Amino acid sequence: MANTTFNGPVRSENGFENITIDSNTGAVTTGPTFGISGVVAAPVVLTDANTTLTAAANAGRVNFTPNLTADRTYTLPSPTAGLYFQFVYSGLAADDFDIIISTGSNTNYFIGNVAFNDTDDGAASVVFPDGNSNSKLQVNVPGAATINVLAKDSTNWYIWGSVTGATAPAFADQ
Repeated sequence: MANTTFNGPVRSENGFENITIDSNTGAVTTGPTFGISGVVAAPVVLTDANTTLTAAANAGRVNFTPNLTADRTYTLPSPTAGLYFQFVYSGLAADDFDIIISTGSNTNYFIGNVAFNDTDDGAASVVFPDGNSNSKLQVNVPGAATINVLAKDSTNWYIWGSVTGATAPAFADQ
């Protein structure tokens, strides 16, 4: 399909959809919708399985983690500056298992912090990676969690967010 260039405003009452068409099957996939409130990408419900995320399927979207049946690792793709992921625990109660966000390699480590609100004693704290090799964040038995990860460059990831639960999250090496 040819490109179209406009000189002046383009108007739409219901936004614009970004689509891709599979060259083999012809299946149409809808990407981000551009509407009056900005870019709105459809959320993703992650599976109850260890998963390697992709930029195409998971970046720029809210990735909801379900109630888990075991500790699960969600591995980020190779970092590219500006690549962004958000993780939200969407269980109906405090989970019995852990959400682990991994870069896949200690050379691709986290920079930032995660706030922790302890449901046992009401104390608040901040958890930090070591700044040189911590490439995993383990969100231990979350009651609530929102974690944001943004690729700083082609090596490192910024991380920030909050976790509420009985056990503090922890950064570690692979």
